[in-house]
Amino acid sequence: MEGMGDKPMYMPPCDMMQMQMSFYWGKDAIVLFSSWPNHSLGMYIVALMFVFFLAMVSEVLHNQPLIKRGTSPLFGGLILASVHLFRISFIYLVMLAVMSFNVGIFIAAVLGHFFGFFFAKSRALAMGNRELDKGSSSITTNV
Repeated sequence: MEGMGDKPMYMPPCDMMQMQMSFYWGKDAIVLFSSWPNHSLGMYIVALMFVFFLAMVSEVLHNQPLIKRGTSPLFGGLILASVHLFRISFIYLVMLAVMSFNVGIFIAAVLGHFFGFFFAKSRALAMGNRELDKGSSSITTNV
């Protein structure tokens, strides 16, 4: 390449804070934005709740039936694609938050996925049991 020659490439000094590259525990984390939670315990707790909420919502959106039978394919596809867009966005945000390598953020993400899955599946089981009860209510047993 012309102009490159044997000259070393100039690298401007980096004033950015270095990120942690191994798991650590503490409120001094950088989660999603360079100034958040900004070494504040209150904002760290908000960050934990935010990551928990994002993980939980992503699981609920993944495990819930969203359209009813008889919905037009075009409208149903549009709804499903929109929900998928939000779900994937939430999952990527959770992934980026976990890449802060903060143990508290990691635990919040895992617990959020756990409770979201639990909520969605327990609701689905309750609805399935309700359908079974409706079907068997016409049959009575005499003992």
